[in-house]
Amino acid sequence: MLVKSKMAEEHVKDLEETFSILRKYKLKLNPAKYAFGVQGGRFLGFMVTQRGIEANPLKIKAIIDMKAPTCLNEAQRLTGRIAALSRFISKSAEKSLPFFKTLRKQRHLNGIHPANLLLKN
Repeated sequence: MLVKSKMAEEHVKDLEETFSILRKYKLKLNPAKYAFGVQGGRFLGFMVTQRGIEANPLKIKAIIDMKAPTCLNEAQRLTGRIAALSRFISKSAEKSLPFFKTLRKQRHLNGIHPANLLLKN
């Protein structure tokens, strides 16, 4: 669970409201697993900073460092990674469409690097 406030002054109020809801539903937190006053860090695979939610650089690097997919299974792995970052890619649906169409048509990619299809658009 993550509690983030727009203004530092509102954070205590937001925490009180969160704890009230937890008490209402008789939920408990594990003291070994929570931290207060954290400025940023990784949370559920994303980077949470003062600016908001950002793409995890490790996930971006994983896509950049991938070898060109040569079979359907490898291409599906790439689509999963792209989908995980789609919220950070402007017009990701439009840019990814040629790639997904290629996947639908072919069982083997014959050396076509689907990332090249994404970069063209």
